[in-house]
Amino acid sequence: MKTKAQKKEQIETGKEQLSKSETVVFTDFTGLSANDLSGFRKLVRGIGGVMVVMKKRLLTLALKERGIDFDAKKLGGQVGVVFSPKDSLETASVVYQFGKPFRVKNIFNILGGFDLKDKRFMEKAEVETLGQLPSREVLLGELAFMLTVPIKKVLFVLNEKVKQSTTNS
Repeated sequence: MKTKAQKKEQIETGKEQLSKSETVVFTDFTGLSANDLSGFRKLVRGIGGVMVVMKKRLLTLALKERGIDFDAKKLGGQVGVVFSPKDSLETASVVYQFGKPFRVKNIFNILGGFDLKDKRFMEKAEVETLGQLPSREVLLGELAFMLTVPIKKVLFVLNEKVKQSTTNS
């Protein structure tokens, strides 16, 4: 049982993390081993974020003090809160990729998220969909490749025409 001072400290920590964050993702880590949880925290730190375990009531209070009306009690299980300064796409990707091998065993689940920039709650399905998208760099690479394909085809046709005209003369 936490003391009143510990609860206040956790609310302050939540408010501080919210002020530094652009995205928050809620997870249920019930059944995750201590080593796996430590690995998850390390991944989140890799994108500049932090993963905190918070009581739902304290999370609701921290969000409310930041001007966000959200009742965390509707989230199931033990709530791990990922506070991230990155956009929702990058944050969701890290959380989703980590949880992929655990989903079969129903050990680690995404519960939803919050886009703090737009002050908008994201349902579980939306966070998972964002998590499955390739990164911005990969998408730009694919776009560049698709733009070069028609040019390469035109150059190939022109090259064949030149070869054809030199063999005919």
